[in-house]
Amino acid sequence: MYITDFTNYLSSEKRYSIHTVQAYQRDLEQFFFYIQSSYEITDIHVVTHVHVRSWLAQLKVDNNENRSINRKISTLKSFYKYLLRNEIVTTSPMSKIISPKNVKRLPVFVHEKSMQDLLESHSIESSDFKAQTDQLILEILYQTGIRRAELLNIKCSDLDIYNNSLKVMGKGNKERILPLMKEMIEQLKSYILKRDEIVKNQHAILLVMTNGKPVYAKYVHKVVKEYLSTTTTISKKSPHVLRHTFATHLLNQGADLNAVKELLGHANLNATQIYTHNTIDKLKEIHKKAHPKA
Repeated sequence: MYITDFTNYLSSEKRYSIHTVQAYQRDLEQFFFYIQSSYEITDIHVVTHVHVRSWLAQLKVDNNENRSINRKISTLKSFYKYLLRNEIVTTSPMSKIISPKNVKRLPVFVHEKSMQDLLESHSIESSDFKAQTDQLILEILYQTGIRRAELLNIKCSDLDIYNNSLKVMGKGNKERILPLMKEMIEQLKSYILKRDEIVKNQHAILLVMTNGKPVYAKYVHKVVKEYLSTTTTISKKSPHVLRHTFATHLLNQGADLNAVKELLGHANLNATQIYTHNTIDKLKEIHKKAHPKA
């Protein structure tokens, strides 16, 4: 019951996305299943930090990474904070829980030359609608740096062809306006004319399949993976890699960090600063090649 109340609160008041709410729910269900099966505890009021630590230790035994464990800890902290605020419990078992340190990973990205070669080799001149859709998926992700979920939710009305811009609804329903290149605007205008001939039920989503239905998450991932496989050997080939690539390329070309933060829709600068590590690597390479003492 408390889990349902909490997830309803996340959806209605915090305005979290359905995927985020589902992740919270899975973590909580996993925890309470563990304490019930291991300690026969069904009363939320008797849960202590000992039970939480036991669960976290089991997660470690099961080879969960620190990043995953920290997310589950965050879920429990949010849950108990909600229970305290609503006077359902008087103490939180999370007050004595310390999160393990995450190993910082540099974002995986495609190098500029490889990205340029990819876009040139897959430039679409034909009238094949599927090919146009696939090309737009790649171009929009790389040219705007938006998330896959944001891409899937783009409506035709979000495009402003007169101001060369795109309205995007990000996490927490935060809206941002992104610039589009004139070439992409022309590409989109041509695409929409063909799209409107295919779409029968007049839904508003921009990117659609050949049957007129909106493209879906797995399809976007498949398209990006196929494209990237032709030009790069990086192990990860997901839509998020194009977001990393977008940010890294902007910073490598001297873009202001705060501007990149706004374009990405980050809530704070810390999330954007991780891309500066890749920029520093590029500067070191330039310094090594150019400086007489290098």
